[in-house]
Amino acid sequence: MSELQSCFRRYEKKYLLTQEQYRAVKRGMAPFMKPDPHPRYTVCSVYYDTGHYDLIRASLEKPVYKEKLRLRSYGVPDGRDPVFVEVKKKYDGVVYKRRVTMAAQDAVRYLEGARNGDGSQIGRELDWFLRFYRPEPKVFIAYDREAYASADGGELRLTFDSALRVRAVDLDLRSGDHGVPLMDKDLVLMEIKIPGTAPLWLAQLLSEEHIFPDSFSKYGTYYKRFVLGGRSAAIRKEALLSA
Repeated sequence: MSELQSCFRRYEKKYLLTQEQYRAVKRGMAPFMKPDPHPRYTVCSVYYDTGHYDLIRASLEKPVYKEKLRLRSYGVPDGRDPVFVEVKKKYDGVVYKRRVTMAAQDAVRYLEGARNGDGSQIGRELDWFLRFYRPEPKVFIAYDREAYASADGGELRLTFDSALRVRAVDLDLRSGDHGVPLMDKDLVLMEIKIPGTAPLWLAQLLSEEHIFPDSFSKYGTYYKRFVLGGRSAAIRKEALLSA
């Protein structure tokens, strides 16, 4: 995976693709993109929020600035495997990520307030976030990812996420990657990650295939469908049965 740096700034655009559009993009990008060194993996995240979901409620209002906190791993970790405590911020369309690496068992204790941070600049920012919001785990979200990088060594990245699944119980990365579907299983979420503008070939490809940006948010979709939709109890039962 190429997402292991501690902080970065970039633009991210999301697109919901049908299977036909997905195949067309894969064909069209073949001369320009190559698989990441680790091209396929499962992304697991536990999203944290206040007791009243203040962070996601504010985010869904589409403000100029918004932020979220999550605990992330690539694959299912055990207690000693590294995971990432991450604050993701978005300001005026630009995404900023700040994160620290900890063993899974230490990260859980840190987010519970039972362990100190690492004292780094990013660690101090996270400490402030935890003191200010007092967040708690709200939902586990996992998906299977295909990742591609620019063949010419540039910073463009394309990812394709499928089998999005969620659970509102066992909110621990170490508990497995099971869950219930978050969206139609035939849809694929494509993300374009780039520090500046997209190359001409990509813009032409998206135009030819009638592919347009979508404001899809994984945590936001869970909140609207399951929390506001009154399915919290149902998803707990379904997730337990799928374990």
